Amino acid sequence: MISAGIKELKARLSSYVDRVRQGEPVIVTEHGEEVAVLVPISEERRLILSLVKNGTAHWSGNKPKGLAGIRMKGQLLSGRVLEERR
Repeated sequence: MISAGIKELKARLSSYVDRVRQGEPVIVTEHGEEVAVLVPISEERRLILSLVKNGTAHWSGNKPKGLAGIRMKGQLLSGRVLEERR
């Protein structure tokens, strides 16, 4: 993992974006303090965007819509989390 100050990042943004695209995270620093991490887009996000692009789903940034008919077995994740907290 590499790090870059904001000034350096601005000056060489394209090269840092290329490295992130290849899977290498970049830590962004400001006055020596870590303030952000640039990471590649997740595979899940890529899949959602491809569904939106081909018209299978509609997405406004919240939960994807248009995926009717998908059934999941078992307990809802939110229920499981609440159960674990008890």
